Amino acid sequence: MNVATRGRVLVAKVGLDGHDRGVKVVARILRDAGYEVIYTGLFQTPESVAASAVDEDVDVIGLSLLSGAHLTLAPAVVDKVREAGSEIPVVVGGIVPAQDIAELHAAGVAGVLTPGATAAEVVAVIDEAIASSTSPSSRA
Repeated sequence: MNVATRGRVLVAKVGLDGHDRGVKVVARILRDAGYEVIYTGLFQTPESVAASAVDEDVDVIGLSLLSGAHLTLAPAVVDKVREAGSEIPVVVGGIVPAQDIAELHAAGVAGVLTPGATAAEVVAVIDEAIASSTSPSSRA
C-alpha cells in the first residue's frame, strides 16, 4: 500500500559525535508530522551522507551536530551533495552558536535549528527547505 507523505528526509550524525538522542527525537517528530524518515546512524562521513541521500532520493537532509564541528562538516556535506549532481537542501540542528548561522547559510545550508526548537519549528524549517529547493525530487 502506498501512503502519501510530506516528503522524504534523511537524518544523519556526521563526524565523531556519539550522541544521538536528539536526532532520534527529531526523526520521530518528522515521522509523526507525515514525513518518511531515513536515519543513517552515528559516525557518518560527508561522502556517505551525500551518497545515501542521492540513493534514497530524499527531499532534504537533516544533520545533527553537537561536536562543534558544524562549520566544517555541514559545508562538506553540502559540497558532496553538489558534487553528486544534486541540489538536496541541507538543514543543520544542534549546538550552533548564533554567530555561526550566517556562515552556515553562506556555505549553502538551507536552515539551522538550535537547542530548544519546538516540534512545530522543526517541521516548519523542513517544510521551508523542501519548498525552496530546486531538487527535482522535491518538485515531483
